[in-house]
Amino acid sequence: MQRDPNKILVDSIKRLLRRGATSHLSNIVNKTHAADMSVIFRSLTLTSQQMLFDMIEDVEQKGVLISELEDNIIIAFVDKIELNELVNILEYMQADDVADLVGKLPEEKSDAILELMEKEDSEEVEELLSYRDDTAGGIMVPDFIALREEITSKEAIESLQKEHQDVEMPFYLYVVDEYGRLVGVISLRQLVVVPSETPLKDFMTTDVFSVKTDMDQEEVAKIVARYDILAVPVVDETNKLVGIVTVDDVIDIFRQEATEDILKMAGVGEEFVETQSIASSTKIRLPWLFASCIGGIVSFMIIGAFEESLTKFVYLAAFIPVIMGMGGNIGTQSSTIVVRGLATGRIHIRDFWPIVYKELSVGMILGIIYGVLIGIVAQFQYSTELLAVSVGLAVVSSMSIAALVGSFVPMVFAKINVDPAVATGPFVTTAIDIISVFFYFQIATILLGL
Repeated sequence: MQRDPNKILVDSIKRLLRRGATSHLSNIVNKTHAADMSVIFRSLTLTSQQMLFDMIEDVEQKGVLISELEDNIIIAFVDKIELNELVNILEYMQADDVADLVGKLPEEKSDAILELMEKEDSEEVEELLSYRDDTAGGIMVPDFIALREEITSKEAIESLQKEHQDVEMPFYLYVVDEYGRLVGVISLRQLVVVPSETPLKDFMTTDVFSVKTDMDQEEVAKIVARYDILAVPVVDETNKLVGIVTVDDVIDIFRQEATEDILKMAGVGEEFVETQSIASSTKIRLPWLFASCIGGIVSFMIIGAFEESLTKFVYLAAFIPVIMGMGGNIGTQSSTIVVRGLATGRIHIRDFWPIVYKELSVGMILGIIYGVLIGIVAQFQYSTELLAVSVGLAVVSSMSIAALVGSFVPMVFAKINVDPAVATGPFVTTAIDIISVFFYFQIATILLGL
């Protein structure tokens, strides 16, 4: 088995730190990409982080490292950097990354940073800070290429050479009218293949995908993914072009949203476990586990109501775990598929009944397969045909209903504008446990004549 390269690098750096081998450390640090250094920083003390950071010779790489650091590291780390040095590093960072950093810092320090920055840069950052973090305005890059529709392709190329050398995403050139309103888009390829005297308005694409500044970042990411574009323009309420959201930001959004959904479905909050205190982690998990506790109590009460049946046929209890487990597993599968589909845009509310029907059908088919299998095991073990039929039917009903509930519940929550990732997990688990036990004993009571 191959070792993790990052683990090898961390071990090497820690060993060199203990030995005080600064020259070797400096060599490694400056040959390692800043994005990889950000991963290594998680395993180091604040003092060691500062030492390695000071060894980085390229100021731009320092900026990349800062932008890649996690929230729980960045505040303490940045606090140790001298203010003028920090401002100098920020000049090499994209405005949206600067805004993210400044927004995380205490107000006093963020104000001091903005005061020391060049006026134009600070105004860009302040504008980005005026938008919510999770909106198109909050994640957009204010540096983009905007050209007037009446200029020729030759003039556009000259403009790119003279005025737009530092733009992050030059693949798309956006065309605006005299008021700065978005009217079209052209690609670099289109620009260089048309005759030099052709006005942009004659060959630009007027059907432009754009988003408003207040659109949720997850919806923005879905648009970029759906239409396979490298960037999407951001416009204000007057359709004036104010920024772009690039594909690298979209990747971060998908990673962030997926992580949040998984954590919320698990009932452990929206932050990574390692960033939570014991008290905070306990407080977050308590209500979710309480829901499961209630489900367990109700299941216990149902089983208690059939105590007489269990006394006469003790072996009924042997199949409770497998029936509840099969139902719980397929319910979790269905809910995960639907929640993820809703999150990525592959499933829509309008698909409500087709999705529910499909999952119910799959649950029923799988229920029949496993019902027959477990029924055969019951027959082989206890030689009681009615018991085997009872167990088999219970598995079929449990898995069918679980698949139904697992798909139905998140669709309902999405329909009423409740985040399915938050509410689905505990509701589905609790409901399936109760339903599985109830149907099992009802079927057994009828077939066994209890």
